[in-house]
Amino acid sequence: MSLFDSFQRNRRQRQLQGTEWSFLFDPPPAREWVALDCETTGLNTRTDEIISIGAVRIQGNRILTSQRLELLIRPEKAVSPESIRVHRLRQQDVAAGLPAPEAMRQLLHFIGARPLVGYYLEFDVAMINRAVKPLLGIGLPQPKIEVSQLYYDYKFRQLPPYQQHDQADIDLRFATIMADLGLPTRDAHDALNDAVMAALAFVRLRDLRGDEDY
Repeated sequence: MSLFDSFQRNRRQRQLQGTEWSFLFDPPPAREWVALDCETTGLNTRTDEIISIGAVRIQGNRILTSQRLELLIRPEKAVSPESIRVHRLRQQDVAAGLPAPEAMRQLLHFIGARPLVGYYLEFDVAMINRAVKPLLGIGLPQPKIEVSQLYYDYKFRQLPPYQQHDQADIDLRFATIMADLGLPTRDAHDALNDAVMAALAFVRLRDLRGDEDY
């Protein structure tokens, strides 16, 4: 961890509301991560809501599907027909879901201090941060690992020197990544399925890249 990262971490720890959540800043279990995905009512991180979360723990090269979290969350607004076509979750499917604060509590305890893994994780984190800030006073403090960035770096290293430039043309679609890595796929736009697939890609890429930094 760089001096700047350490400073930022200490600053965020001081902003944490109360001591209930201090475990989020504990040293994470060695070689453990949590792969994460959300389904939402739309793509606007300011106005749309989370309606389902899937998360699974990773330990070394093993994906611990027995240690998974699946949550349905009751939104405050109606689920739009457009989003139903994507994730197939109707209003009646989420009507008995958890209130967002309770879902966030369960999620935070499931993650603990483990780094987060995901595909286009920035969107999921932005959505979750809106929901956890009333509890924590801050957004998720855990390190974040983006699968598409790992894949981009891996493919970039394989390019001949004359093709290595800032905007190398590398297909980062999830289906492409999974196929290129020879990994099985599950039905997409299901939060747990997407989390498991991101975990599979992460484990394979760590192996291919020889990463010990993650």
